[in-house]
Amino acid sequence: MLPIIEKLLILQDRDRRLLRVRAEVATVPGQRQSIQSKAVAGASEYEALKKQAQQIESDRKKLELDADALKDRIGKVRAQQNETRSNDQYKAYEHQIETSQREISKLEDQQLELMERNESASKQVSIAASAYAALKAETDRQLSDLAAREKNLAGELATATEARATAAAGIDDPAVLSRYDRLLKTKGDNLIVGVAGGVCGGCHMKLPTQSVVSAKGQSELVACPSCSRILYFTADMG
Repeated sequence: MLPIIEKLLILQDRDRRLLRVRAEVATVPGQRQSIQSKAVAGASEYEALKKQAQQIESDRKKLELDADALKDRIGKVRAQQNETRSNDQYKAYEHQIETSQREISKLEDQQLELMERNESASKQVSIAASAYAALKAETDRQLSDLAAREKNLAGELATATEARATAAAGIDDPAVLSRYDRLLKTKGDNLIVGVAGGVCGGCHMKLPTQSVVSAKGQSELVACPSCSRILYFTADMG
């Protein structure tokens, strides 16, 4: 095998590692966003249930205040009723009292309904609180693990970048390195390929006989006429 091919294969291996690490690094922000979104959604659901329970209790207290106000009103009307000497006025006061009592009865029924709803809502809030606590603990752990992984990936990226630079520096011919870099951009990390069975290991097209012979000769760089990838041959390829 040509020495330059050996160096290019090493460079290709370093690029594969570098690209893999870069791809993993690129996924970290999305993973962090996904975890944080779960935590935010859980918190929102929990807060919504809390607000719902608080609103129910607020509505119940308002009904209670309204009932108390009617009771105070009845007290005042009774006082006025006791002072009047007019039979018609007495009946009018009595009608006001009866009307207020009916309103109080309705308000108390509504209060009972809200008390039942509040009891159910409180149970839901309790369940949601436990669920949210568990979710927060889990998402905190995941974020911590992700931060540790991100730190490790930063180290891997630095190492892979340095290894790639060292491998590239080992290629003495700038034209070959430039050709390799162009292929890397267009063909990805599979650009130095074998010719097993007379087929290009990159595009899998049948190679012309002359290309196979030249690759076997190992005296010059040979490119696939279909995809321009650089070809190499070893004895085990047949």
